[in-house]
Amino acid sequence: MKKGIEVNISEGVYGEKPEYLPVVALRGSIIFPDTTLTIYVGRDISVRAVDAGYNEGGLVMCVAQRDVSVEAPAQKDIYEIGTVCKVRQVLKMPGGNVKVLLTGLYRGHADLHFGKKYIECTVAPLIEINPDTIKAEALLRQARDLLATLVATSTKVGKELLVEIASTIDYNKFVNLVANQVVYQDEKKQFFLEEADTEVRLEELCKIINTEIEIAKLDKKISFRVKSQIDKGQKEYYLREQMKAISIELGEGQDEYLELEERIKAAKMPADVQEKAMKELKRFQKMTPSSPDATVSRAYIEWLTDLEWNLQTEDNKDLVKAKEILDEDHYGLFKIKERILEYLAVMQLTGDIKGQILCFVGPPGVGKTSIVKSIARALNRRYVRMSLGGVRDEAEIRGHRKTYVGAIPGKIIYMLKQAQCVNPVLLFDEIDKMNSDFRGDPASAMLEVLDPEQNNTFVDHYLEVPFDLSKVLFVATANTVESIPPALLDRMEIIELTGYTEEEKLQIAKGFLIPKQKAMHGLDKDAYKLGDKAIDEVISRYTRESGVRTLEREIATLSRKIALKLVNAKNAEMQLDCIDIQPSDLEEYLGVEKYKEDFLSLSDEVGSATGLAWTSVGGATLTIDVTLFKGKGDILLTGKLGDVMKESARTAISLVRTRAEEYGITADFAQTDIHIHVPEGATPKDGPSAGVTMATAILSAFSGKPVKKSVAMTGEITLRGKVLAIGGLKEKSLAAFRAGIKTIIIPAENKSDVTEIPESVRNGIKFVYADDISTVFDNAIVK
Repeated sequence: MKKGIEVNISEGVYGEKPEYLPVVALRGSIIFPDTTLTIYVGRDISVRAVDAGYNEGGLVMCVAQRDVSVEAPAQKDIYEIGTVCKVRQVLKMPGGNVKVLLTGLYRGHADLHFGKKYIECTVAPLIEINPDTIKAEALLRQARDLLATLVATSTKVGKELLVEIASTIDYNKFVNLVANQVVYQDEKKQFFLEEADTEVRLEELCKIINTEIEIAKLDKKISFRVKSQIDKGQKEYYLREQMKAISIELGEGQDEYLELEERIKAAKMPADVQEKAMKELKRFQKMTPSSPDATVSRAYIEWLTDLEWNLQTEDNKDLVKAKEILDEDHYGLFKIKERILEYLAVMQLTGDIKGQILCFVGPPGVGKTSIVKSIARALNRRYVRMSLGGVRDEAEIRGHRKTYVGAIPGKIIYMLKQAQCVNPVLLFDEIDKMNSDFRGDPASAMLEVLDPEQNNTFVDHYLEVPFDLSKVLFVATANTVESIPPALLDRMEIIELTGYTEEEKLQIAKGFLIPKQKAMHGLDKDAYKLGDKAIDEVISRYTRESGVRTLEREIATLSRKIALKLVNAKNAEMQLDCIDIQPSDLEEYLGVEKYKEDFLSLSDEVGSATGLAWTSVGGATLTIDVTLFKGKGDILLTGKLGDVMKESARTAISLVRTRAEEYGITADFAQTDIHIHVPEGATPKDGPSAGVTMATAILSAFSGKPVKKSVAMTGEITLRGKVLAIGGLKEKSLAAFRAGIKTIIIPAENKSDVTEIPESVRNGIKFVYADDISTVFDNAIVK
């Protein structure tokens, strides 16, 4: 043994450090003085330390490792307080491990020295404080009583411990023996190892024993409850088996089994599906009826039998009747009606048709959803609807696997169960509103559903058998195609529904909305009369939309006012004839006008031009204002503009600067600040089609010449002044028509798109085709 070295230690009470000792870093174990412990040593550094201690006096210093996952501990990874132990026995094990029997002697502070072969330390024995006081005696007696209670209550602490401590009068030895058996957390064991104050050790030990007593009582209570439940379950199982045997003897035992078997046979499933259903039925027969697994099997079999696997409704192939039904339900929508008649014509020629997946795209309120109902009625098919707005879980489409608690099939199978046939018209409403998150991407799941080459073997996660969707007529609706994934968009035939003209709205109101609202409000057909002029006023002064939803709400408001008048007159015993509502009466029923013909009432202005914009809810007019003031040539853009629109503004400024001399502009651009503002600043705006409008407003501001208020324009510009094609011309034209615009300047490349615009709009608006910005300036600037 090497001679010890005296070291000054500031914290704790320690004696001299007499000797160097090899150090064994313990992982997941802590040894107390007066206790014996068997450990298994595997790390080379620890094996060498055990060999050195065993061969050179039989002593080692055992300290606990803070993190058991560390293979090569450093100074910071090892506690400083440990136990000096006597190595009683060393036994070599296969694989190089060593089994070591240790007996703890005393606690001490280890000053670690990391050698090449193993860790060594100088040890300062820990001197105990308050080892023999009256309080310590009182705490010892209390601990003995609590320990006796714990042994009687818990099965984890044996009576041998009571025998072992019966003759122990040393307070710290008592704590070491009991803590070794009762304390389970290594951090708490280390606390008892490090604490020098005997009173504190005994007091903490009493608290831990008391806690263990409460835990033992609760554990005993839970065990009793579980045992009672198990006994009850065994009793119920025995009684059920007896009832089952009696039922079989009476011929009543297989009623449910036979019922499910009959339903499987009657369902006329495909052979592979029927085989799976019968296999599940045999599993169900072996189960206890009240068991959770039996409930899952029964629900699965019922889903398979509730679906119609072969029933197909007979399609109406009479084109004349189909056209009558479509015209009866909707005014206009000629493209859709023509497409459905084409579908029926092909069906007549081929006898069957597959792969028809339509997607109606248009602003809200134009009749996308309602026309699908009419399509189902015209085809004599059943109609089911699935709203996809906000759907973000793939399981909504494919279902959950039946191993999950509460699992059900997806909405596709659920809708077919509702339809009770294999060829309904299935509407996917708001297909552009689907989202994706951590639960999956429902749009990707829809790829299989809407692919004619795959959907004849669609597999729902719950059913786990193929179901033929090829006979279903899928129709989707959307406000915009931008948010639909390209792969999904590619599987659908897009049919655009643009906004209605005033004439179309008038006919819809007369033929559909007014009769519908009269019926809904309990009014007779002759309760009130709303003439064409009054309807026109409602359309132009109280609504400004692509569809007719707001118009229908205004007619509903008017109908409620009439209903109130009739009820009041009836209560007053007065007779009211048909109420003829004139345009001048509308304010009484609908309140103050919501919209005025702003563009017709305003005069031409300098630095203000009218543009046209496309939105997901239809077209809209867009005013662009430009003002100039002395400065340093700065450009200020406001109105919540997007990056593309900001770039268009800078392009327009550069274009006007290059043509300044041509239009007599003498202002110094370098000394002039330009502020471009697009009103309705809270609404985000973007896109290149406002380029010509910005250029016109800038030219007007610099030249001092006003822009015609009756002229609106749209088109992208280049630095060379070329006017490029834009999209959404039909919607923009309708918006201009509603706003009272008389002339629209459009790119010459869009000339062919004018034929798509309703005739009434083409007759009411003059279209000017521009391929260069000079054409725009000549027609928009007041000369």
